Amino acid sequence: MLKAFYQDMLVEAGCDEAGRGCFAGPVFAAAVILPGDFAHPLLNDSKMMTAAAREEMRLYIEDHAIAFSVALVEVEEIDTINILNASFKAMHLALDGLAVVPELLLIDGNRFNKYRDLRHQCIIKGDGIYASIAAASVLAKTYRDAYMLHLHEQYPHYGWNSNKGYGTPAHRQAIMDYGLCEHHRKSFQCIPAQMDLFE
Repeated sequence: MLKAFYQDMLVEAGCDEAGRGCFAGPVFAAAVILPGDFAHPLLNDSKMMTAAAREEMRLYIEDHAIAFSVALVEVEEIDTINILNASFKAMHLALDGLAVVPELLLIDGNRFNKYRDLRHQCIIKGDGIYASIAAASVLAKTYRDAYMLHLHEQYPHYGWNSNKGYGTPAHRQAIMDYGLCEHHRKSFQCIPAQMDLFE
């Protein structure tokens, strides 16, 4: 059972990202503030949920959260500032979009760039511990998956409808066959000797 709060004195926002390890597409992040009575049996770390369960939870979270926001950082910026800083920036952008200002941030992972003057707590595997982080993981994942399905329509040969930009064997082979496109992260080592594929 997920914990409702880290503490009960301050307004908490859970933050998580999706797509940090992908070869292609933006990195997404979400920030979510949940009410004290929020509960749903399907809510979990988004990686442990089926696609159908994530979509059901997305709608439930959006209907019941006090506030939520989703943001992305595009490939060009990922290649410029690196994926770690891009992930932090996506979280900051998501926090910028919240209609309610939180007092404490719960961050999935072990590192974070401070946001304004707000306190934050990094929690390793927090998306499997705290409801607000789990909710953020669901929103970041579902929004990113939908984005990659849209990109798949333009570049169907990479199989982004199934791999969502991750470096599966089929995706690597497609890069070998077709080269890199504008949505690939050029700073990532997608395949051996990938520099030969740059346009």
